[in-house]
Amino acid sequence: MPKTNHKPSKFQRRPLRKRLILFGCLVVLVFSVGLLVGYFKTREAPRVEPVAMDTSAQLSRDVVLYFASADGQTLVAETRKINECQIDEDCLRDTVEALIAGPESGFAPILSTQVRLLGITVVDSLVTIDFSQEMIAAHPGGTQSELLTIYGLVDTLAVNFPHLRQAQFLVEGAPVSTLKGHVDLRQPINPDFTLVEEGLAPVGKMNSLPAGRE
Repeated sequence: MPKTNHKPSKFQRRPLRKRLILFGCLVVLVFSVGLLVGYFKTREAPRVEPVAMDTSAQLSRDVVLYFASADGQTLVAETRKINECQIDEDCLRDTVEALIAGPESGFAPILSTQVRLLGITVVDSLVTIDFSQEMIAAHPGGTQSELLTIYGLVDTLAVNFPHLRQAQFLVEGAPVSTLKGHVDLRQPINPDFTLVEEGLAPVGKMNSLPAGRE
């Protein structure tokens, strides 16, 4: 066969090892450039610190609670703060829970601290409140004491939530006829402010306002 004058190029004459070293250097260079670009981008972007929620600044609202006077004969008003709320049932629950917790002044409680609020619902102007069995078992009894318990509850709800004009009481989910045999609970109870001590009702002379009237 005739001889040819073709000569292998310098790249073709390089050993395989040198080619691999060159390729490796190229990969390292590309990777290093990528790291540098990412580093400078990170430095340029401002760091956004997470905003911590301040739960101590939760909004609150004032409610009027009726407790028994020291001599146990009348209802007296005490102002208390509860958490701000948008749903009636939540506001009512917090208000009743505050009544159960008892007064912070020298007044007497109208409910035992053993009582638990099991549920509360609102339909139109009627609020239905379900208490645990301690509502009856832990009640001291007596006509005046029972009157103060029932009307302390109903009047408290009527003062703070004027659209509620009647209250129905349940114990462990069932209707009750009375607590200790003195106040008839078979029908919903209207507010009655005749037991509120004059001059101590922050809403004014509401004892002259018939239930259901403006």
